Amino acid sequence: MLMAIGLTTMSAVAQETFPINGVKDDPNTPHLLKNGVIHVSADVTHTSGYIVIQDGRIRSVGAGQAPEMQGAVVHDLNGKHVYPSFIDPYSTYGVKQPEKKKKEKPGPQYDGEKSGAYAWNDALNPEVGAAKLFNPDEKKAEELRKAGFGATISLVDDGIAKGTSACVLLGDGPPQENLVNTRVAANYSFKKGTSHQNYPNSLMGSIALLRQTYMDAEWYAGNTDPLTETNLGLDAWGDNQELPQVFSVTDLLSTFRADLVGDEFDTQYIFVGTGSEYRRVDEIKATRGKFIIPMKFPEAYDVTDPYDALLVDYADMLHWELAPHNARMLEEADIEFALTAHGLEKPIDVWGALEKMVEAGLDTNKAVAAFTSAPAKMFGLKELGTLNQGMIANLLITSDGLLRQKSELLENWVAGDRLIIKKKNDDELDGKYDLSIGSRTLKAELTGTMDEAKGKVLGTDTVDLTIGIAEQLVSITFKPKKHGKAVRLTGRRTENGFKGEGQDTSGTWLSWSMKRTGDLEKKEENGEKEKKEKGAKRDSVIGDVPYPFLGYGNLEIPKAETVLIKNATVWTNEEEGIIEGADVLIANGKIEAVGKGLSAGGAKEIDGTGKHVTAGIMDEHSHIAISRGVNEGTQAVTAEVCIGDVVNSEDINIYRQLAGGVTCSQLLHGSANPIGGQSGIVKLRWGQIPEQMKVKDAAGHIKFALGENVKQSNWGDYNTIRYPQTRMGVEQVFYDAFHRAKAYKKEWAAYNSSKKKSVAPRRDIELDILVEILDGKRFVTCHSYVQSEINMLMHVADSMGWKMNTFTHILEGYKVADKMKEHGVSGSTFSDWWAYKFEVNDAIPYNAAIMHSQGVNVGINSDDAEMGRRLNQEAAKGVKYGGMSEEEAWKMVTLNPAKMLKLDKQTGSLKPGKDADVVVWSDNPLSIYAKAEKTFVDGVCYFDVDEDLKKREMLQAERNRLIQKMLAAKKGGEKTQKPKKKEHRHYHCDTLEP
Repeated sequence: MLMAIGLTTMSAVAQETFPINGVKDDPNTPHLLKNGVIHVSADVTHTSGYIVIQDGRIRSVGAGQAPEMQGAVVHDLNGKHVYPSFIDPYSTYGVKQPEKKKKEKPGPQYDGEKSGAYAWNDALNPEVGAAKLFNPDEKKAEELRKAGFGATISLVDDGIAKGTSACVLLGDGPPQENLVNTRVAANYSFKKGTSHQNYPNSLMGSIALLRQTYMDAEWYAGNTDPLTETNLGLDAWGDNQELPQVFSVTDLLSTFRADLVGDEFDTQYIFVGTGSEYRRVDEIKATRGKFIIPMKFPEAYDVTDPYDALLVDYADMLHWELAPHNARMLEEADIEFALTAHGLEKPIDVWGALEKMVEAGLDTNKAVAAFTSAPAKMFGLKELGTLNQGMIANLLITSDGLLRQKSELLENWVAGDRLIIKKKNDDELDGKYDLSIGSRTLKAELTGTMDEAKGKVLGTDTVDLTIGIAEQLVSITFKPKKHGKAVRLTGRRTENGFKGEGQDTSGTWLSWSMKRTGDLEKKEENGEKEKKEKGAKRDSVIGDVPYPFLGYGNLEIPKAETVLIKNATVWTNEEEGIIEGADVLIANGKIEAVGKGLSAGGAKEIDGTGKHVTAGIMDEHSHIAISRGVNEGTQAVTAEVCIGDVVNSEDINIYRQLAGGVTCSQLLHGSANPIGGQSGIVKLRWGQIPEQMKVKDAAGHIKFALGENVKQSNWGDYNTIRYPQTRMGVEQVFYDAFHRAKAYKKEWAAYNSSKKKSVAPRRDIELDILVEILDGKRFVTCHSYVQSEINMLMHVADSMGWKMNTFTHILEGYKVADKMKEHGVSGSTFSDWWAYKFEVNDAIPYNAAIMHSQGVNVGINSDDAEMGRRLNQEAAKGVKYGGMSEEEAWKMVTLNPAKMLKLDKQTGSLKPGKDADVVVWSDNPLSIYAKAEKTFVDGVCYFDVDEDLKKREMLQAERNRLIQKMLAAKKGGEKTQKPKKKEHRHYHCDTLEP
């Protein structure tokens, strides 16, 4: 009685602001759910308990005998299970994205289209609030509820800054009744979404825009000058920083990219992952982020046709096998995660995905938590995620344990609103039964539904039942074969069977009942059980995770060793020149010694007899290992973008170039604009993540460009509005940029020297980088062809007080080699490319030799993934064209580019104390017959020709294993996808598309 009074008092304070049209329903009627297995949370279960619900809340929950309650609607669960309803932590439910106007004019759009005092870029939408756009979607809500969901965290999934998400219920009422929390989290990505604005058009541009916006928001928040702009977007950005920060990525490596941005601005993201986190669990854990994991697993490929199978990458095959293990591996690494249905074709598909994850070893309690308490904890939702007292009454009722094979979802309650999903035994009769007639109890089985049922009594006298059902009435007739009297039974449906009265042939009346006792055993055809057991045993075998996740990856990341190479021809690139019959000792990642008769206890010895040993090849101009765009060609000056932000450590070209003796590359921005982006200098450490590939403390470099590309000569008829459009205009872009940089530098100098600190100037990454050039802290590599522009840029540099570092391509360098020498600039050229566009018409194969003869530091570069594999042969052309010595020709791909990159003190030659970037060749490295047999980077052997053969055998065996597994999956009825040829893009200077 006291409980009933208390409940009435608690609910009486509920108020409504909407008028009632008609007779008001009474929502205060309490509901008592008793005799259930109550899973209060993944960790707390009452094996026999109760829940009291009133006014949409859980008013009481406990174990044991349920309280007596007057006026309550009682639901006897009879051992059914109760769980918290699911929460989808990343959803677009109920949030209709505003329609974007179709782009009216062809060509680039430089200005934003957004009305109001908001951010300059349409991909920045921090002011958007999902709560303001939320409207319940009855059809979608029903789909979600039938899949077990009671709430979602919904957002507008559009842009680099997506605004704030809202927590909403999946109830039937208006939005006012279903909004739980209007500001749950701030959301970000690297995708600009529906914005038509030109900038950014690359991943590095998105990262730069995000980074600059963080700086702008910080400056804006601290700026008290009344003359500065009013920016509602930056106001919203600042307000949003108090919320959990959610970052959605489209590939695994972008998780690390986003984490670096977050670390830079003291922000810890919650990551919406890709389902491939298992590939780098240790590094994922090191981000210290929590993860929202998608459940969309790839379908098996239809590899029935062996030619189709050739189209499927090994990595894609292996991902199909390992993707269901992702959550289990995160659980084992103690990484916090929640699950989302985002990306699934239908919400109901979560059950099939959960089944796969549990089969792959995910703990069932962890699976339940990942959809309930984990997202609630992640986003501070104190009213959802468990069945504790006071929580919103979001709960599921299942026939058995939630993830048990035959368990069914029967009901989903959202804020106390009951949705019956499946009426257990109302229609289906399949099951085992006890048939009690008078004093006798027989075992029986029924199959079918209320509309058409069949049955039989079991035992030595198994006999079919004649059964008829009309609505809730039932009549049964049967006669044992060997003994007993025939009976006629009639009765009504009960909660778990039937009961009534009947007569035997003597006319005696008998009471009877038929009570369901369990499920029918599934029959297996001959051999099916054996086949299933074999299949389970086969399926339990999974492949190892390679590093990187590609063919030719390593199952363990290789480590540095002490190595002694004996009796080889050693090309030192030092005063000693080429030494016959010499030794090279590598230890602790460095070159320990070079000479004859060396020894080292415990060193791994390599017989170098007949072989040549050199420093590793350095490619001054490369575009391998870059993700989603080599050009941010949207503006004339994009110094703020950085190739180092988008290094792709999972590019097969890294391994291929190691096989060609390359150990270090400068990854350059393209040539779409006069002032492009910062470069990334990497060692080819195969299997490491991007940050581990970068050369630590390397000098900063940046890409400039001249000629046809920057003035958009070949970009099409619609690309005629971006300045510059002439070579004269290119010069003015340089002057304007450096004049602005000088003014910016002066402004900061005045601020820093001022005793009375005013508002700090706005940080501008673009100008920061240009100031570094002025200060001699960043070095320019410039894409160039014709002598007039080469002269122009050297003059610009001289007049603005800085020095050019390297002209790349420079196919007319032979015409201005004396001026290059005087300026002090290097030339990084092709060996013999010409006539592939108009401004290359005067190119000659003697270019490198002529520049070298004038005292210019000359290098040979690739600018091409395929050419990068044979730079040793490109260097040899210096001997053929121009008669260079072999040593000087070899320096063009080793020591000379090291000088261009300011790395010659640590690499580029075989000198004690330098990095052990070493290649063992089968022959003279300038010979077309030479093969790189071993390639060491920092003393680690990342390529070994013998190990390569083993990897090929292993790769073939693994492909065959996975193909057989996919064939078995198809035979077993799994849905498959048709293999398609994948494009593996090779970037070049003028590649415009990401």
